[in-house]
Amino acid sequence: MSTSRRPRDGDLSAAPIPDTIEGSVTLRSLRRPLALAGLTLLLAAGVEGSQRPPCSEYARAATRTGRTPKALRELSGIAASHRHPGVYWAHNDSNNEGTLFAIDERGEVLARYLLRGLRPRDAEDVALGPCAPGSQESCIFLADIGDNLARRREVWIGRLPEPRSLDDGTLVLEADSFRYPDGPRNAESLLVDPRSGALYVITKTVHGLGDVFRLDGLGSPGGGRAVPVARLPAPTTLARLTTAADAHRSGERVLLRTYAGVWELRRPGAASLEEVFAAKPVAIAGAPQLQAEGATYTTDREGYLLASEEESSPIYRVDCAEER
Repeated sequence: MSTSRRPRDGDLSAAPIPDTIEGSVTLRSLRRPLALAGLTLLLAAGVEGSQRPPCSEYARAATRTGRTPKALRELSGIAASHRHPGVYWAHNDSNNEGTLFAIDERGEVLARYLLRGLRPRDAEDVALGPCAPGSQESCIFLADIGDNLARRREVWIGRLPEPRSLDDGTLVLEADSFRYPDGPRNAESLLVDPRSGALYVITKTVHGLGDVFRLDGLGSPGGGRAVPVARLPAPTTLARLTTAADAHRSGERVLLRTYAGVWELRRPGAASLEEVFAAKPVAIAGAPQLQAEGATYTTDREGYLLASEEESSPIYRVDCAEER
């Protein structure tokens, strides 16, 4: 991996953001001189947290933690790192240079990576999961799946191992195409089953929370195929046009975001995400963001983070409200 300049402080909004927020357990600034000192404590908390069941009750309101940096003014996807506590991977929407950013929940840019191997036309989401079934190594999956006019015959998924260090550089994606069985679809959500490594996309539609497709045969000579596995209904009029999704690392939850709300699918003891997709959506706390296109469970798995397009747009966190 080649290296280049360090991120500049100018990538963070000049307005002050508190370094501590009651009830949160994350790195607040992750400035490199302090990162190693806090990393040991966070890793220990992550091991403990991995033994806990998912949160049973979230806070009723979101807390602002930071702002979208200038470099991510068209933020369209965000996902919690599996390797770096307190770190989130994010990217811009269409018509931007293919770059992957590591940020913290304040919106500070910690590292940026130019991507090679895939020039995204409309990157809409990013997700993390095992690089292969049973693998202990985490991979980042970039979803070039946006298709507002439903004209793309094939769309793409890029994959790369999660970087071991947070240094600017260049990363090479392994890119695979796939097609839907009934013609082009617009989608903005990608999920990875934390156990099997299976990939799923959720379409963006006015008819509900979307159709769920499993991606089979990625990397085959003719390209992969999207296999329909579930249809997510609209429990209310606001539950339409899903713009982001994430799978909880327990494999028992799925987080869904629309322009008007946030929802969670819950299936305790689920053996796969396909069982979770059959659960009834539960409305949970959201945040007022005009271009609400980012949602991810937090790296400590205790809550979730909400982000949006537009420079200096607030970043919000919703924490677990139960005693843990």
